[in-house]
Amino acid sequence: MSVLGVVGGSGLYGMTGLANATERRIRTPYGEPSDAYLVGTLGGRQVAFLARHGRGHRLQPTEINFRANIYGFKELGVGRLVSVSAVGSMKEELRPLDVVIPDQFIDWTRQRPSTFFGGGLVAHVSIADPVCPVLAAALAVAGRDGPRVHRGGTYLCMEGPQFSTRAESNLYRSWNVDVIGMTNAQEVKLSREAEICYATLAMVTDYDCWREEDEPVTVEEVVGRLNDNAAAAQRILSRVATELPERRDCGCASALKNAILTERTGIPAEARERLRLIAGRYLG
Repeated sequence: MSVLGVVGGSGLYGMTGLANATERRIRTPYGEPSDAYLVGTLGGRQVAFLARHGRGHRLQPTEINFRANIYGFKELGVGRLVSVSAVGSMKEELRPLDVVIPDQFIDWTRQRPSTFFGGGLVAHVSIADPVCPVLAAALAVAGRDGPRVHRGGTYLCMEGPQFSTRAESNLYRSWNVDVIGMTNAQEVKLSREAEICYATLAMVTDYDCWREEDEPVTVEEVVGRLNDNAAAAQRILSRVATELPERRDCGCASALKNAILTERTGIPAEARERLRLIAGRYLG
């Protein structure tokens, strides 16, 4: 049975109910992850948890080492990864304390590495459909008795750390996006390269700043809703840990099969070693 990974966003820095939890610190070819991983069992399934911003919320979005975080999950045997993320709503019907399980992403960041590859080894994975449908469906079912859950939609990932201007917020709304956040674009791309199933629990905290009848979003407003959001996320995660099928039959597990373009004989030794965990079975 593959390990279930959980990335905890703003307000979720640990997991209740994680039995026999131990800390694992992992060194990766890409540097240090955000924090130690907490590894234990939940509902009979092995779970690895990582606080995305570090415990105590020490890392702003652009400072997060996304490659190290995903690499660490891969090293721990994670086959499915759930991202819990605080987001702003870009649509009237997506209210604060609602949960959105997006199926599309727009990467509007400018300063972040988004691939494990390079340095003599080139791969192009497909992320036309970036979210694992099996994992997303399981999350939707697990959230059936909690806050309102919306299946599908587009998550726009902005650079931050500032919130949007009103002009930016209205621009994004013209693109018909559903929620806005600062962290998930790199995670979904890197998870696909690592052949890890990925889905997001986007926990709505606010309406960004496009509703002119409201005050612009503030940290105080977001923090005021984080505890409720975190509690709802914990309940969903506890259920999904017990309800996920053991076997992965989706395409996520073979995403690299036809993605590597570099001739195997020309791959530098350094690139082979750096990518052994991610792509070793395809390198001959």
